[in-house]
Amino acid sequence: MFTKDALHFFGSKTKLATAAGVRLPSIYKWGELVPEARARRLQIASDGKLEYDPKIYDLHGRAKRVEELNHENQSSD
Repeated sequence: MFTKDALHFFGSKTKLATAAGVRLPSIYKWGELVPEARARRLQIASDGKLEYDPKIYDLHGRAKRVEELNHENQSSD
């Protein structure tokens, strides 16, 4: 679940934080994806209109690892 989609659905960061069961400052740390445990909660809070899809998290994790590997393998010249 993308953070921007959840934010759009709930309309404000305050409402999103309340629905997710977290304090407002936590929202600012989420990044591109809602943390998985919160995504499940938001799916319920949105009556299924927002959907937790584990495949998105798997793909995102793989992309980050590839990015990190590419960064580590770059020369420092």
